[in-house]
Formats: sequence, C-alpha cells, structure tokens
Amino acid sequence: MPNPKIQRALISVSDKTGIVEFAKALEKFNIEIFSTGGTLKTLVDSGVKAKSISDLTGFPEILDGRVKTLHPMIHGGLLAIRGNAEHEKQVKKNKLKYIDLVVVNLYPFEQTVANPKVKLKDAIENIDIGGPSMLRSAAKNYKSVTVVTDVGDYECVLEELKKKKGATSEQTRFELAKKVFALTSRYDQAISTYLNSLANGNESLDAAKAGNSYTLTLTKDIEMRYGENPHQQAGFYKLRSSDGEVSFNEFFDKLHGKELSYNNILDISAAAALINEFDNEPPTVAIIKHTNPCGVAQASSLETAYRKAFSTDTQAPFGGIIAVNHPLDRAAAEAMNEIFTEIIIAPDYDEGVLDFLMKKKDRRLIRQKKSVKRLGWEVRGTAMGALVQERDVKTVLKNELRVVTKRQPSEQELNDMLFAWIVAKHVKSNAIVYAKGLQTVGIGAGQMSRVDSSRIARWKAGEASLDLNGSAVASDAFFPFADGLIAAAEAGASAVIQPGGSVRDEEVIAAADERNLTMVFTGTRHFKH
Repeated sequence: MPNPKIQRALISVSDKTGIVEFAKALEKFNIEIFSTGGTLKTLVDSGVKAKSISDLTGFPEILDGRVKTLHPMIHGGLLAIRGNAEHEKQVKKNKLKYIDLVVVNLYPFEQTVANPKVKLKDAIENIDIGGPSMLRSAAKNYKSVTVVTDVGDYECVLEELKKKKGATSEQTRFELAKKVFALTSRYDQAISTYLNSLANGNESLDAAKAGNSYTLTLTKDIEMRYGENPHQQAGFYKLRSSDGEVSFNEFFDKLHGKELSYNNILDISAAAALINEFDNEPPTVAIIKHTNPCGVAQASSLETAYRKAFSTDTQAPFGGIIAVNHPLDRAAAEAMNEIFTEIIIAPDYDEGVLDFLMKKKDRRLIRQKKSVKRLGWEVRGTAMGALVQERDVKTVLKNELRVVTKRQPSEQELNDMLFAWIVAKHVKSNAIVYAKGLQTVGIGAGQMSRVDSSRIARWKAGEASLDLNGSAVASDAFFPFADGLIAAAEAGASAVIQPGGSVRDEEVIAAADERNLTMVFTGTRHFKH
C-alpha cells in the first residue's frame, strides 16, 4: 500500500513550543487543520487557518473542556483502516472524515505534581483524557496515520513531507507510534504513582508507609560504554517516580574531562551525599574511593581541610574523588593537584581555578547544582525484587544524644563524636570511624566483624602516623559485645558514639566506665550495605 498523502491534521497541544511554525508549514502542503481550545486560539491569532474541532464533530466542547475530542467523528476518522472495503463503507455511511496527522502532547501532570504544594484538585484537572485517547487511536492505526507527540520531531516530519510530497513513510509512522505508547505508559504510571502516594485521598503524603505498588519509569539519560565491568552492557537512566523526575544533570554539571563511567557516577553520588551533610558547615573536604570515605576534615580553609583529610590515608586518595562544600579556591586546588585525582566536585570554582585544573585532561571537574540530600523514597534492587524505602536523611542533634556512662563528654569530644557519626553513616557496614579535631584519623569499612573494622581503622591510623589518643569513635550499629569497645579504648579513644540497643548494652557500658570512657547512644543505626 503506498504511503497516504496527509490531507487532514488534528492539533491539540499543551506545550505550544514551535506549534505555530509547524502548523504554517503544514498549510503549505494544503493540509486542513482542526484544533481545540487554547491551541486553536494560538493558531488563529498567529494567522493559521485552523478550524474548531466542533466543526468536525458537530458538537460543542463541554464540561469546561473535559469533553471535546471524545467523539466518533474523531476516533472513527483516526481508526478507520484505509483500503478496507467494510471500513470505507462505514466511513461513507457515517460521513466520517479521515484524520491523517495527529499532533498532541499531554496536560503537564508530572510537572504539576512535582510541586510539593500542589492541591489534589489541581492534579486531577491535569489528568489528560482526550489526549491519550487520540494518541492511542492514531498510533494503533500507524499504517495510515502519522502521530507526533514530541516537539523535537516537528522538523523531521516536515523534512519527510517535503521528500515524499505530503506523505510520510511507514517506518517513520511506526517509530512515532512507539513513542506514543512509551509516553502514555509513563503518563499513566505517573498518575498511578501519585495517587498511590496519597493516604486515602488525603493530600498529605503517607510518609510512614510504603504503598502496595510503587511505579518507576526509567528513561535513558546517559549512553554508557559499559556497566561496572567492560563485559557488561549498560545505560544510565533517569528516574521518574512519585518524587518527580531526577537525572544526573539535575544535580551536576560536568565541566571538564572524559565521559563518566557508571563507577564514576556511583562515586560522585556517594561523595555528594557525604559532603551535603556539611552544607551549612565551615570548609569541609571529603575524599572518596569506591564509595567509601578515606578521609574527611573540617578547618578554617579548604586547603587545610584537604590536607587534614588527605592525612587520614595518603595512599587511597590516588585516583579518588574529592568533594568540597564551599567554592573551590586556588590554594586548595593547588594542594589537590599534587596527586592524580579522578574527580573533583564543588558547588562552584573561583576565578581561574577551572583553567588551572583543566590542564590535566583526564581529570573530571563537576559542579554540584543542588543537594542530593532530600526526602522521599529510594529503590534498591536484588535478583529477586526491589526494596523501596525512605531515604536515610536522619540527622542526630546534640540534644538527642543520651549519655549512658558516668563521665560526661567534653564539648570537643561531643563535636568529634557527631562528626565521626556523620562520616560513619556513609561508610559501608560494619563501619568504625575515629575522629579527632573534626578530622578522621582512622576508618574501618565493610568488614564481617565490627572488631576487624576497628582493627583496620587503628592500623590505618598507624600507617598515617596519626595519634588516636583522645579521639572519638563512631560505630554505625551497636557493639554486640564489649570487645569492640575495649579495642577502641586500647587504641586511645576517649569517647564513643553508637546507636545502643544490644542485649549486652549494660556490659558495654560497664566496660566503658571501667576505662573512664564517655559514651552516648543515638537510638538510630546507619547500616549501609
């Protein structure tokens, strides 16, 4: 069957970008244009000879525009199979007119509900009914109907109309139809996810409970050469859920360097999550390797903070990721430039710093535009299914700590404990972090035994010639036995911060008292697997 020439178009768009220019180009092919509501006004006011959809249906738009295209004259004109004798007979009998081109994009439901202050009634009014119906009808009959949902496709459709003298190829119509079903599927999922996020029709999110269903839409965002390893094909996808849509570019700008791998993105996420804990703090630097902190410090300047963080472990930072919480200045940049660092992340860069750092071509430079620390849900996958959980954004304040030992902590010990606690939250469990003077002096990560993590932290401190005497130690979960605490005391720690909650808490507290340690319970653990 030859490609049918387009004679009649229906245009109804929420996003009117480029629609006037597109419609005027269609007129040059003698295509009759019908339109609705606001789109019709936009076209007519711009000199396009468009007609009202009511001229086609013989029926007015009603119910505040809720019903305007849900009519047999519309869907009959879209769904009738050209060349089918019975269909053509019914088209003639019912005085239908074929519609050969549909240009529709949907009410902005996702943008509407992305506003945390959105009212349910406004969300409901932004659920498009006629648009998806027309799109599905047109896409189902793609052998005869061209359907356009994406502003970015206007130009290629016009190019094809020029080449094929007012027609489009079946391959183009098929590709456009596939985009329709991807769009309507995502659109329905967004509505379902939003409604499921509400408690019994109440406009407040049910933050205390995960619903019976949780819908995600993933759209490829970054083309990847491979995944975690070169033999694994992969793509990096932006995520759309009840929290709205998130993508790498929403949070970060890559200013310099070669393309990012998945492992780079994972490390950037880990580094940003840690440094964002200190967004309103003095100059702070975090050095990350394989998602684990290998050094974190605060100081009066970024340069000093970097050198203190680097001193925690002078080997691991090679090829690592550095994140800072203040605009990166020249002195700190020069200090960082002394070794090869794969990625540097900063909220901004002082004048001349980017030019200086860009001299190393393999280094990636990232500007963080917004904090990744946010409320909402996260998804973690397994081979059997997925966990949907609230993001771990909990922060423990000084007045929430419970001192359980005879000795009260000094102000410095209290500050070091809270500092170590924040870092421990971002260390793979079992996590042990020693801190002194708002600087990590030993980090033990991801061991099967909490005692082993403590030993590694102590060994790392020794390798770096750092003194653990008078340090504070943080454990991401409770000490199940007193041996972990005893190991920390033997290393020189004078203060301990941990969740508490072990059946042997009293035994651990007694061991701390015997060694004149001060210990506080947070009542919260921070496992990171």
